Amino acid sequence: MEGGNHSMVTEFILSGLTDRPELQLPLFFFFLLIYAVTMAGNGGMVFLITIDPRLHTPMYFFLRNLSFCDFCYSFVIAPKMLQNFLDERKSISYTACAVQMCFDITFQDTECLLLAVMAYDRYVAICNPLLYTATMSRQRCNLLVAACYAMGLVDSVINTYFIFRLSFCHSNIINHFYCDMLPLLALSCSDTNINEILLFAFMCLIVVSSIVTILLSYVCIICTILKISSAEGRHKAFSTCTCHLTSVVIFHGTLLFMYFRPSSSYSLGTDKIGSVFYTLVIPMLNPLIYSLRNREVKDALRKAMNKLLSNS
Repeated sequence: MEGGNHSMVTEFILSGLTDRPELQLPLFFFFLLIYAVTMAGNGGMVFLITIDPRLHTPMYFFLRNLSFCDFCYSFVIAPKMLQNFLDERKSISYTACAVQMCFDITFQDTECLLLAVMAYDRYVAICNPLLYTATMSRQRCNLLVAACYAMGLVDSVINTYFIFRLSFCHSNIINHFYCDMLPLLALSCSDTNINEILLFAFMCLIVVSSIVTILLSYVCIICTILKISSAEGRHKAFSTCTCHLTSVVIFHGTLLFMYFRPSSSYSLGTDKIGSVFYTLVIPMLNPLIYSLRNREVKDALRKAMNKLLSNS
């Protein structure tokens, strides 16, 4: 690994979550279980919303895309991580690392933006119910989702391109369990100022704008709910937001902890734990949150299970 040209790098070594041999197999089975629940939960949510006509509404259209995003996000990270628990040499090719990073950024950004779109959907449903059908038309819903994916893809392509133009001449060992931006920037012996500017710019554009949209939407929602005279009406209106609000708090709370905590409190172990949470645990939790707390989803699941049992 001598020299200054990044083209000499043909692979990276992932240090993984731990270097203790006795923990590799238990961690493999633990994360295999998380991965299986994530795939089944999100895949099942996409299938359930697709086949049940009662769930063909804007709210569930966005939820289906959120589940698809979580499914893909976990699929990008988990298989290589699981393989590395069993492999003695935890390598990933230069190209595979770039592809993993590109898809990781795409789906992370898309999920962030989808949560903002879902907050806007709840705002329209509660604050302007008479205009809901016209405002959240099928065409507008499709455009909003397409914009989320497009912005995520633009961010990922630009950041991945500029990161993999850098020279990696000191080491090829990534101190992480997947190809994340910050550990790769730490490896580079090139000037990373442009990368840091791009990272900050897209962070503000996507994460901060998403948080602002969510906050403004919920301020309006809360103000509208407080004007409802009956306690039952207030509870019914707010109950339509609880699942989404739970997902928002978990997702953005983790991101804010990861990227906006004081540098004095930074540690590699904490960074890895935070990354595990938002790359593997949150995609598992989202379908559980929406299936356990949403009556319409539970009814659709019960109907699908009864139909499956009757056919068998």
